[in-house]
Amino acid sequence: MPFRLAPLLPVLLGLVCAQGALGIMTPLIPLLLLRVGASASAIGVVASAYYVGFLAGALTCDRVVMRAGHIRAFAVFAAIAADAALLLVFAHTAWQVGLLRLGIGYASSGMFLVVESWLNDRADSSTRGRVFGAYLVASWGASAAGPLALNVVAATPVMFVLVGIAFATAVLPMALTRQANPEVRPQAHFALGRLYRASPVGVACCLASGLINGAYYSLVPVFLERAGYGAGSVAAYISAGMVAGLLVQYPVGMLSDRFGRRPVMVGAVTAAFLFAVALGLAAGVAFVAVAALGFCLSGLTAPLYGLGAGQTNDRMERGDYVAASGGLLFIWSLGSSVSPSVAGLLMGRTGPAGLFGYLALVLAALGLFTGARMLLRGEVPRDRRSAFVPAPSGPPRHAELGARVAGPLWRALLHRRSPQMTD
Repeated sequence: MPFRLAPLLPVLLGLVCAQGALGIMTPLIPLLLLRVGASASAIGVVASAYYVGFLAGALTCDRVVMRAGHIRAFAVFAAIAADAALLLVFAHTAWQVGLLRLGIGYASSGMFLVVESWLNDRADSSTRGRVFGAYLVASWGASAAGPLALNVVAATPVMFVLVGIAFATAVLPMALTRQANPEVRPQAHFALGRLYRASPVGVACCLASGLINGAYYSLVPVFLERAGYGAGSVAAYISAGMVAGLLVQYPVGMLSDRFGRRPVMVGAVTAAFLFAVALGLAAGVAFVAVAALGFCLSGLTAPLYGLGAGQTNDRMERGDYVAASGGLLFIWSLGSSVSPSVAGLLMGRTGPAGLFGYLALVLAALGLFTGARMLLRGEVPRDRRSAFVPAPSGPPRHAELGARVAGPLWRALLHRRSPQMTD
């Protein structure tokens, strides 16, 4: 099937609007909460609320899509996000912001489910790489551009009006498209216990990716503001991190395909550990130096999910890839849900640099666990490795999470089969 971009434009334009809105909120909410005296632990809980809502949506939003169809479901989710964003103008306490962030997380989960299932339906084996390449460029580009709005407009609650407009605008391309709704297919299930037995390192790496990136992007604005950098610098720092995440995907994927997932994983984690320690000691130095360190840290942690997914798929039968992807993304979301609260609590106890102490601990644990597993089991032969899975480092896109892990969670947890091999 020839690759045609026109049928994808409505959903990609809607995605750009939604991602731009989310990108604005990434630095804006922590900065505004700091101005009203919120503590780092409270800001961490607010950030966790987004991921809790995202996870809840991932487990339930498919029902809305099945009931209403993709186009109308997208309109529902975008309207919920726009309403919550506009209500943030009137939110004056952390718990009010957290409640609205939970709603935005739920709606974002639904929007990404619609976008990615739509793209999956429009792609086949000959065009899938280009389809999702266009998706990743649009997604990352909007995520990186969104925070830069704080260099144009002052970081005030009025900015949430702009966020609400962006969410509302996301509906227009989808509402005007002549494309038919994709077919809603039966959902796949995969036991999390089986997933871990098949690939302990893959599961640990995806969990660590959530633990790291969920806390990092939620709370690094707190660190930067407390270190004396302004809103414009915070926005530039986050945008640079998104760009770094995009740039490293291909070279890391190429290296992991050639040398193995786990050696590349250990190398990336070790280097990221050093940059995390350096950033923890960098408060007060020139912003260019801090941004350079952050760029490197973001680039090294961004591919962790892709490495974990690749490691797991190497141990799976081809027919299990989709269901395993859903399990891994569920684990990612669990890590992202708890990490901002834990890191925020640590920052409240030890100071802003506690964020990087938290990151260093998670990175060290992952590196030691991966190294121990390497001593117990060799690499999968190169000709049996699956393709590397590019994945974003910021608030997650979940190509298969909601659509593939539907049904009761307990059923997925209790369903058991023997894995083919372990790492």
